[in-house]
Amino acid sequence: MKLYGYYRSSASYRVRIALNLKNLQYENEFIDLYRSGGEQFSPQYRMLNPQCLVPMMEDGGHLMTQSLAILEYLEETYPEPPLLPEQPVARARVRALAEQVACDIQPLANIRVLRRLGELDQDEEARLAWSRYWIAQGFAALEAGLAGARETGAYAYGETPTLADVCLVPQVYNAERVGLDMSAYPTLQAVADHCRAQPAFVAAAPENQPDAPAEEA
Repeated sequence: MKLYGYYRSSASYRVRIALNLKNLQYENEFIDLYRSGGEQFSPQYRMLNPQCLVPMMEDGGHLMTQSLAILEYLEETYPEPPLLPEQPVARARVRALAEQVACDIQPLANIRVLRRLGELDQDEEARLAWSRYWIAQGFAALEAGLAGARETGAYAYGETPTLADVCLVPQVYNAERVGLDMSAYPTLQAVADHCRAQPAFVAAAPENQPDAPAEEA
């Protein structure tokens, strides 16, 4: 099994967490999203993944892209420990929480979007403000859905990690990087803090990856 990723890519971070939670061994293939204009645009990588995005995962000779699809593949192929609850309604809730992050929040502030804002003469502070705004919008909805809900436990759903946590923790990392005040989201902060104390999450953290710059390690 091989994971093509970048230490600070939140989508790659999600997959690393899931691989660690499932105790799966994998080989890293690092794709620097900035070096030489972005190694994801190299002819070699483009042949493997025409979208020129990370993560990409190889398992048994098969290449898979898109983090949520990879997470579902891991859940179906390596079901223990499970990252989705047993009941259909519960599974739908966890998937919805994961998709709020992966589909509604993160894409609005990813590298491609921020680069385009730069091309439109938006300076760094404007780009940071853009990121904070959209993360705050998404986090407000997540906080409202989790705070006080009977399904919420130490994790976003119950007392064991699920795909919701796998997606939430990298987004909290992103929020902190852009300077979002997390005080308005105490439930999200508590869940993220609990997760980040667990070994699988610690091992997946950007600063603990071999391709992290020395000043971040």
